[in-house]
Amino acid sequence: MKKLGRRIVSQFQAILGQDFFLTDPADTVCYSFDASGIESVPWAVALPATTEEVSQILKLCHREGIPVIPRGAGTSTTGASVPCASGICLCLARMNRIKSIDPVELSCVVEPGVITGRLQEEVERQGLFYPPDPASLAFCTIGGNVNTCAGGARAVKYGVTRDYVRSLEVVLSDGTVIRAGASTAKGVVGYDLRHLFVGSEGTLGIITEITLKLLPMPAAVGTMAAVFPSSQAAMDSVTCLFTTGILPRCAEFMDALSLDCIRELLPFEPGPEDRALLIVEVDGPAVSINSQLEQVRQCLLNSRASAVYEPGTSVELSRLWSARRSLSPSIKRLGFEKKISEDICVPRSSLSSMLAFLQDVASISPVEILTFGHAGDGNLHVNLLFNTRDFRSMEEVDGLVRTIMEKTVALGGTISGEHGIGLSKKPFLDIELSPPVIRLHRELKSLFDPKGILNPYKIL
Repeated sequence: MKKLGRRIVSQFQAILGQDFFLTDPADTVCYSFDASGIESVPWAVALPATTEEVSQILKLCHREGIPVIPRGAGTSTTGASVPCASGICLCLARMNRIKSIDPVELSCVVEPGVITGRLQEEVERQGLFYPPDPASLAFCTIGGNVNTCAGGARAVKYGVTRDYVRSLEVVLSDGTVIRAGASTAKGVVGYDLRHLFVGSEGTLGIITEITLKLLPMPAAVGTMAAVFPSSQAAMDSVTCLFTTGILPRCAEFMDALSLDCIRELLPFEPGPEDRALLIVEVDGPAVSINSQLEQVRQCLLNSRASAVYEPGTSVELSRLWSARRSLSPSIKRLGFEKKISEDICVPRSSLSSMLAFLQDVASISPVEILTFGHAGDGNLHVNLLFNTRDFRSMEEVDGLVRTIMEKTVALGGTISGEHGIGLSKKPFLDIELSPPVIRLHRELKSLFDPKGILNPYKIL
């Protein structure tokens, strides 16, 4: 702890107690990485339990110029929670209370360390619904979801985390506690600071309390899956769904490599010639589900689906979604040394063009490209799989990624649909944002964090 010094360490311990200010390298190394694979060990780890403790920590860090890197469950795929400036990792896992659920106001108040799946279970017990459902919902936190504006499969119908944040309690870089937004359904007083913090990855302030909008639980849900001879055929069925008036709550796409990864996990057996999978889910009044599913079935069959599958039991339905959520970790079984995961979003009308472009990139370079994602809202997770021996340097791989990002923006898309920027996407920010816009970002960062201690080197 030479970089902090005994005097500073004792002050942190006075705020948190020795058990919740970790300095042993055996402890701090556990907070040195996230799902991006990027690693950097922090000087220490602070584990506050209250907003007051967070405020005191930030006052001390602001005074001493100590970097503060906020962390939830460490599920970021872009390095957003990696302490690349060393400093203090501020882990909010102990702030995990669901403070209230209000069925009249259709809202809840939670701390940032609440697990997303746990919140969904709790509100559903009261007949309510929190739609955002990132694939890591069993272990990611609401605070992390807010800081990256997470989405998930149901975003096509229900939107992303931003659409459910009513108000935030935030601790600024100097320890000042503010509230942004209002707990009411409406509120337009002043600038919308609430949405400025959403997606900011902890670079503007530390979120310590979140008021979320809830919805009534849909009365019924229907699910259907189909396999196709090509990705193009699967995309044709997505186009059909929207042109015939269906608004699915999920339309999940998996290409041939994706299908190979989860084939054995599915509750049905795709044929060897099947090269794409689509999962479509609808919800609404119970009397509407059969007619919606029949329209979905016609779209799938008209788009050359080779087989259509409808789960007959809750066990089969659970297996289907479990296979989808297992896809990312299942990619390891393909045996490639490296994986770079990108999260792009294009207009639905450009999905086929984007997939064709990705196939072209793979055909002229020593990479395999595995693509899956939320086709219903144009959000694709593009995975570049390769072995380092096939490239002279990583700059070549970075060049391929930049080419993909440039094509995405040229098609009217964005370089990050739901994973944020963090460290890994930072080099590509200039593809999408103009110099005046980047300058405004820098000015906002300087205004909220004049000493630059909050999650340094992220986004900008």
